[in-house]
Amino acid sequence: MRICWFNEDRLGVVQDGVVIDVTDALKALPAPRYPNRVGDLVLAHLDALRAAIEELPSGAPTYPVQKVRLLSPVANPGKIVGVPVNYQKHVEEAAADVATFTRRETGSVLEQGFFLKASSSLIGCSQAVRISMPERLTHHEIELAAVIGKKASNVVQADALSYVAGYTIALDMTVRGAEDRSLRKSVDTYSVLGPWLVTADEIADPQRLGLRLQVNGEDRQVANTSEMLVYIAEQISWVTRFYTLEPGDIIMTGTCEGVGPVVPGDLIRAEIELIGSMEVAVAASTPLAR
Repeated sequence: MRICWFNEDRLGVVQDGVVIDVTDALKALPAPRYPNRVGDLVLAHLDALRAAIEELPSGAPTYPVQKVRLLSPVANPGKIVGVPVNYQKHVEEAAADVATFTRRETGSVLEQGFFLKASSSLIGCSQAVRISMPERLTHHEIELAAVIGKKASNVVQADALSYVAGYTIALDMTVRGAEDRSLRKSVDTYSVLGPWLVTADEIADPQRLGLRLQVNGEDRQVANTSEMLVYIAEQISWVTRFYTLEPGDIIMTGTCEGVGPVVPGDLIRAEIELIGSMEVAVAASTPLAR
């Protein structure tokens, strides 16, 4: 199933190029209560939601995908976990250009561990990446995102993928500089998810997916998730040794070689096999209100 949030926080299912409005199925979810310690309600109760969607009567409103405004397919993540330099050619790319990547970013994920991105940086693909620091480089990074569906702590690698609710395309946008990654990658609009969440049952092997990113129609990043240094199951096991993952938490599983700059006016097209593609505009930051 392909699940999306669209327009004014409507819930949709995508089929054959059409978005079916299934917002009424949200009635199957338990009412939110304070404090909410279960994570994102949709991801925490995905099985019940899917059953409610399948029981909806026919005749729900439908819209062409091209005519709706796609929001982030994860509405309320508690954490966005970043996996740095997780492809060997990207390791080599960073080592060959220390002036851009800095010495603190050389070496693979095995040496550097993970980092966190602020959830406030998250947008959907119909929203623009806004360049708030035009005096510095902003780079694109295409990644497969794994979205957690149930509470996970000290997970063994053999069971790790069973904690994934689904997968989506991610852009881990990055301001280059010497500061910690969690600062430079948490700029507003610098985490993009889309175009929808594909439930895990539709992707038999997330480690055999082709990735492609273009800027203004030109290939920049082309790779396959089989080239990861640390596979997704190992990532989940490793992360959950340090902190608990909750439903709706996002793991951006690492980018491949070919990262490069974008500027206002550019158009990014990101594609991952079995998920789909999305186009994301790059724009100048909106002026601060006075």
